[in-house]
Amino acid sequence: MKSSEQVTPKTVIRISKAITYIEEHLHEKLMLNDIASKAHFSPFHFHRLFSSVTGETLNNFITRKRIEKSASFLLHKKEMSVTEVSEKVGFTSLSSFSRVFKKFYGMSAVEFKKESKHKFSKICKAESNNGQVLTSFEQYICNVNNNLNWLKMNAKTEVKIMPALKLAYISHQGKMDAIDNVYNKLMRWAHPKGIMAQENLRMLTIYHDSPKITDPDKIRMSACVTLLEDIKTAGEVNLKTLPKTRCIVSRLEIASKDFQEAWESSFVWMSEHGYKKADQDPFEIYYNNPQEHPEGKCVVDICIPVE
Repeated sequence: MKSSEQVTPKTVIRISKAITYIEEHLHEKLMLNDIASKAHFSPFHFHRLFSSVTGETLNNFITRKRIEKSASFLLHKKEMSVTEVSEKVGFTSLSSFSRVFKKFYGMSAVEFKKESKHKFSKICKAESNNGQVLTSFEQYICNVNNNLNWLKMNAKTEVKIMPALKLAYISHQGKMDAIDNVYNKLMRWAHPKGIMAQENLRMLTIYHDSPKITDPDKIRMSACVTLLEDIKTAGEVNLKTLPKTRCIVSRLEIASKDFQEAWESSFVWMSEHGYKKADQDPFEIYYNNPQEHPEGKCVVDICIPVE
């Protein structure tokens, strides 16, 4: 850590609350005093501690989240103009937005919107004689059909209202496969309190960022366990309520290697059936312990909130 400030689990929780506030108010003018107050720090101490916890300055973090949010809009809400997107994520100047976006993704927002269906959808690619990557409409249709067929064979997919869930959670930032260590920490906290023995226990992962638009080292996730009643938390464990949400839900029984294809196929199903992703974060709900499954598979609901 670059800062000499002491970072404790309680500090991490308080900084996490400030991050949640930032993510929910990207469309507004974000002031240091307001953000620091959400974490109950003075502006001076908050600025130093924020960098220690996140590895970014506050301004860089806000700019990155705004650009990544704009990329999500360009991916999922094609009806929005680039100007509308820039305003939606809190830029007061289109020229400023355009300059920062191009620096971040190496192309203009207009180019990103035009190319995103191909560049960011993991579709089939072929190389020409000169090595240039080409993507044809036929290949795109082929890949869409492959995704839909895979989902049809492996999942029951429907649109339904998911109930509100009371959760205890630990936040994680970094490589996605490191979330297992976070779950181990959460379960060590939950076991002595009898939480792991409660009826209809569920574990969830909430994805606050998309691996398509966020650097792998900066992806934020929450490892969660459901609660039947309020409970006191300590250390890195915090509480939140996942609100009642209309979702595309795919119930699957899959190995860990199939999760990426499951998510991609679910998003293709969403697009092909005319749904639009809502602003809420997507999440997974787990219904078994894969170590107790005869084939080591996970029974899981992949949930994409939609408008």
